[in-house]
Amino acid sequence: MSIRRIRTIAELGEPVGAFSQAVVANGFVFTSGQIPATSAGPVEGDFETRLLATLDNLRTLLEASGSGFDRIVKINGYLTDPDHLDTYNRVFNRVFGTAALPARTTVGVTLWGVELEIDCVALVSEDDA
Repeated sequence: MSIRRIRTIAELGEPVGAFSQAVVANGFVFTSGQIPATSAGPVEGDFETRLLATLDNLRTLLEASGSGFDRIVKINGYLTDPDHLDTYNRVFNRVFGTAALPARTTVGVTLWGVELEIDCVALVSEDDA
């Protein structure tokens, strides 16, 4: 079994901590939590705008790891405001389509300086496993 660690990719910038952005192992990619920020800094706007930016970061990381949204098995979401859950669900239905929703856990938490974070586990292509 091989393990490939992806510390960072240019679009996401350097992680703020001692972790890899993704680890590819045994045919899966395990991502670290993505937030509404890019290498240029935090994403401004309403919650939906920041959620879409976070999902774009996740998509970018998955593609760099040899995967994609269509290969997500499980998503974990962390929200600081339960009032955002309706928007969160609406955006997920739009982005993933109601027929292809991955398994998901969403919890209310306190986060450091952001209001949402999303990580996932996805299958990688056989070429990248």
